[in-house]
Amino acid sequence: MAYLVDSNVLLDVLTEGPRWFGWSSARLAERADRGVLVINPIIYAEVGIGFERIEDLDACLSRDAFRRDPLPWPAAFLAGKAFLAYRRRGGSRTAPLPDFYIGAHAAVEGFTLVTRDPRRYRTYFPKLQLISPEA
Repeated sequence: MAYLVDSNVLLDVLTEGPRWFGWSSARLAERADRGVLVINPIIYAEVGIGFERIEDLDACLSRDAFRRDPLPWPAAFLAGKAFLAYRRRGGSRTAPLPDFYIGAHAAVEGFTLVTRDPRRYRTYFPKLQLISPEA
């Protein structure tokens, strides 16, 4: 089984954030024991903002721990449609399109998404399997 890991979970672990570190690190450990952890270029970019050097980012997101998958073209199409539905429902123009790419990637590939912020994913990708604090 493959698990796409949302950047918020990775950032919780990397920054040892006091509120979410425990939950996020436990979920990563559990999922790593049950399958493969996956990241994509969007997740890599979001996590990479906090690093000065790519070598340091690559050490934290090692290929031994995380499989790096490209974004499929159908996921880009689905992300655009989900974002359009969001905008039509009155969503902000400043809302991050990356969340829609992440959700669409998981949906198209049949991945379970590990996230601590499931609200948009539940709304715009209702069939997507999620592992979240409320689950």
